Amino acid sequence: MGKGLGKGFDVLIPTDFDKAILTDVNDRVQKLFINDILQNPDQPRRTFEKQALEELAASINRFGILQPLIVSPKGSKYLLVAGERRWRAAQIAGLKDVPVIVRKREELEQLEIALIENVQRVDLSPLEQAVSIEKLHQQFNFSYQAIADRLGKASSTIHNIVRLLNLPEDARKALQEGVISEGHARSILALKNDPKKQAELLAYIVKNNWTVRQAEQFVTSAKKGAEAKVASRATAAETPQTKSLGKRLRTKVTVKRTAKGGRLEIHYKNDDELQALLQRFDRL
Repeated sequence: MGKGLGKGFDVLIPTDFDKAILTDVNDRVQKLFINDILQNPDQPRRTFEKQALEELAASINRFGILQPLIVSPKGSKYLLVAGERRWRAAQIAGLKDVPVIVRKREELEQLEIALIENVQRVDLSPLEQAVSIEKLHQQFNFSYQAIADRLGKASSTIHNIVRLLNLPEDARKALQEGVISEGHARSILALKNDPKKQAELLAYIVKNNWTVRQAEQFVTSAKKGAEAKVASRATAAETPQTKSLGKRLRTKVTVKRTAKGGRLEIHYKNDDELQALLQRFDRL
């Protein structure tokens, strides 16, 4: 996620959340039988791409599990806290045991509290808040609603903050460096289905010092333009009137209706047909 975003950005959004918050160089890694590890029922992620798991399993067969799983004692078994993809891939690879770091429940609660306090800091940038919230979601199996409840915020607010991680790389960098505001970033996110328009909007904001209101107007205009194109394509048709005119002109005639009027299209295949059409018009 941090590729190409400048020095220090990988620290802000680490690619391996397990390593970033749950492991330490002094932690003792031990081996556990894979059958002694229980899946966490509160895991927010429910689907795992089959091909990606098989590719990871092949890598594990070749190199082993490079990052230990995080587990917590649960009776005579252990509850999986972090690393479910590795756990699933290890089963596919046929491993009997896996490397783990055992965290007591009290230790996990302290980490949760530390992260929640971190999100509540007033000096955090919007992206730093998004990262902390996503850590709570991914590593501690908190739903976004549960995070919102703990922080005393609306669920929609939490979702909007996390969405900032979906910004294009250039926009994330601009937001992190304070070149654009969070309001600007939300306008860019509103064009998520049109990367070219996102890049265009970012350029206008930066070069012309656009306000958030100007950015929102650009989004409205861009969306209306896209809708108009779709509507125009969808309403192209022949009517009794166009068929009648087509017979007189001896060519196909269609009408395209738009939100404001429309246009009549007279079809021809080459310059000779065009000249013949123009002569017919002279005789009408």
